This record gives sequence, structure tokens and C-alpha cells, in this order.
Amino acid sequence: MNASPATSTTLASDCDVLVIGGGPAGSTAAALLAERGYRVTLLEKAHHPRFHIGESLLPANLPLLEKLGVADAVRVIGMEKWGAEFVSPWHDHKQTFEFAEAMDKSMPMAYQVRRSEFDEILIRNASHKNARVVEGCQVLEVDFLSDNTSALARACHENGTIESVRARFVLDASGRDTFLGNRFKAKQRDKKHNSAAIYAHFSGGERQPGKAAGNITIFWFEHGWFWYIPLAGGTTSVGAVIWPYYLKTRNKKSLEQFFQETIALCVPLSERLQHAQLASMVEATGNFSYVCNHTHGRNYLLLGDAYTFIDPVFSTGVMLAMQSAFVGADTVDTCLRHPQQAAAALKKFDNSMRTGPKTFSWFIYRVTNPTLRNMFMGPRNILRAKEALLSVLAGDVFGKTPTHGPLLVFKGLYYAASMLNFRRTLKAWWMRKHNIRVVAEDRKVLG
Repeated sequence: MNASPATSTTLASDCDVLVIGGGPAGSTAAALLAERGYRVTLLEKAHHPRFHIGESLLPANLPLLEKLGVADAVRVIGMEKWGAEFVSPWHDHKQTFEFAEAMDKSMPMAYQVRRSEFDEILIRNASHKNARVVEGCQVLEVDFLSDNTSALARACHENGTIESVRARFVLDASGRDTFLGNRFKAKQRDKKHNSAAIYAHFSGGERQPGKAAGNITIFWFEHGWFWYIPLAGGTTSVGAVIWPYYLKTRNKKSLEQFFQETIALCVPLSERLQHAQLASMVEATGNFSYVCNHTHGRNYLLLGDAYTFIDPVFSTGVMLAMQSAFVGADTVDTCLRHPQQAAAALKKFDNSMRTGPKTFSWFIYRVTNPTLRNMFMGPRNILRAKEALLSVLAGDVFGKTPTHGPLLVFKGLYYAASMLNFRRTLKAWWMRKHNIRVVAEDRKVLG
């Protein structure tokens, strides 16, 4: 995308807020800030619609969609999702959780969406609200000027034009590209987790009857877990989140062959796909889990996946991205309108960005542990512990729902069961440590 200085045209522009990336975080923040009268420029390197995984929304997404004014548009493209099903090869039954049974009964459902359609709705909404949206334009560098009140970005349009953008504030919503995280050398592997993903779309996959047809299914298997996400129109998104050591066994097999062989290891999933046909390229992503060592600077914020990504087992990606955009928009508004309150606003933003990942990571780090797996497959509502778990699965971790006490009960039950089965717990701890070890650079294995 880089153009030669001799042939490129140079443009210059000014804005209040520069948004890097047009996914859910960037498009949401751009729309909210443009609504408040700020001059917003959003630069997105790709063109919408474009393929993306992370198709499963949470009930906590729906109030955010309402506030953005896109709920009706998302309803049209979405597949209703009323719950989540868990399937374990170590249990002789399936376990379904319905969001309506969570502590807050007002969020009983969500949607499964094609991200190509969903993300386009969000970025067009930002444009309709008068944000300047430029697709096919990649940000090359950002310099934060010594006056601490502005930044200067250089971006390349696909026709070779170089644009210099001066902004008062920068929002990094570049997702897994982690633009500023890489620039500041702030991105780090998550030492407590390590996984990769292989995924594709299928047509003709078996669905559950009636209201449960749109439920997500999580299949545990020996080397990790699978997602099974029914989409509107008969397509199903299927992905395997696997440990690094297993990915290394691919050797010289094609990615498609390796994926099909991996699916065959999970009999319940294979049965649902026995009449299905591959409907997309098989793709893979390595280095799945990471975190940046900070969430913000004086005049920039890291939103959504530009800050951290752990694991998609609870479908948190889009919800956390959009939530970060709402809090981020409030933060930018305070910093620009009331500079004397900026420090407090940035501290509040930092706390919010860490809250969601901290809450979900406790479960994510243990989701393949036999003790937690047993609790998922046989949930008990002691002192509302099951309801609190369902609230977490619904993404209800930022509101006023009183989940803290019941979640402590749930965790207490987990630790008690772990101590009663100490040998199994010790073996599971050792096995997980073995599983998440770095065995090779993922890109070499995926290439």
C-alpha cells in the first residue's frame, strides 16, 4: 500500500478525533462522538463488507445497539440466540443455559450475525451521523506532538495518496492489528493463556429444533473446544480453538485437511456436520491471547481488541469492543470539554477496560478444567450462583446487577470441589501449564 514519494499526492486534514479502524469499537465510538458535534475522521484499511469471525453477540449488546439507533437493522440480519449449549465428551448429557434465567430478566436473548453485515451497519451508521469515514486507507504512523494536545497521523489511501491528519485525540480501534500497542511495544502475550483458532463457514449444518435453532453450541474436545454458531440463511460458523502443541501436529497438511481431521475428533460435532458442505475458505489465527500494558495515554485510548483479547469461548469480543467505545466516547468528551477533569475520566476508562477481561478471564482460564466443566454441566443455583453465572454469560458485568456475592459463592464452590479432588486438580493444573506452553511461532505453523 505504500506509494513512492515521487508519485504520491499529499493531502492534509484536521479533526477533533481520529479513529483508527472501522470495526465495532471504532464505528461505535465515531458515531457517538459525531453525534456530540465533534469532527471525527475514521480510517479503515479494508472495505466493508468484509469477512470477520466473532459472530455471536451477547444480550448485553442489545441495549448498546438501541442507544446507537441500529437495533432494527441488526434485527433484520440476525438469528435469534436465546441461550448457549455445552457438550462434553466426559458427560453423557448436554447442558443448555437460557439467558432468561440470569439475574436480570430483561435481557433474555441476543443475535448471531454475519460480521460482514453487522460491521457494515455500524460503519454506515457512523457515516450517517456525519463522521468522515474513509475506507481503503491505512494509517502508517502516528506522532504525538510535544504540546500534548494533538497528534499527527500519516495514512495511505489505496490510490497512493498520502494524507496527513492532525487530531486532538486518537482512538486506536485497530483490533488485533494493535496499532498503538505495537508502536509503543506495549503488546504482550497473555502468560496465563495461549491458543490458536481455525475456522470456516458451512452450509447445511444440523440445527436444534424450534426456539433453540440459533443457540451457540460449545463442544469440548481433547485439544481445546469448538464453537458452532448458526447464522441466518442456513450458514453455520464453525471454529476450533486449540492448544499450540496440537496446532504444531499439522505438519505439511493443508489447513482444510487439518481442520476436517480436527472436526472428526469431536463426534457430536461431526454428526451435526455430516450433511454439511464447506462454504468458505478455512482460515486460521495464531497468537490468540494478548494484552497491552496500558489502556490509554494523555490523548489516546485503546479500544476493544486493540487493548486485549483472551479467548472467544464466551463470545465477549463484540460486546467488550462496543462497551469500550461507549466509555471511550464519554472519556474523550470529558477530556476535550473539561480538561481539568481529564485525569479522573482516564482513570475511570482504565478501570472499565480492565473490568470485563478480569471478570471473564477467571472463567476462561479454567473452562477446560474438569472441576469447572462439571459445574457447567451440572449447575446448581445455591444462593443464586447459577443465575450469576448466566449473567456473566449474558455479558452483564458492567451494570448494576448484584452479581458479586453470588459469583463469590460460585468461586467458593469451585475451590472447595478442587480441594476435595486435589490429585485431579493438581493433574489438571499441570496439564494446562503444559498445554499453553509456547512450542513454535504460530505464524510458521499456520503458513
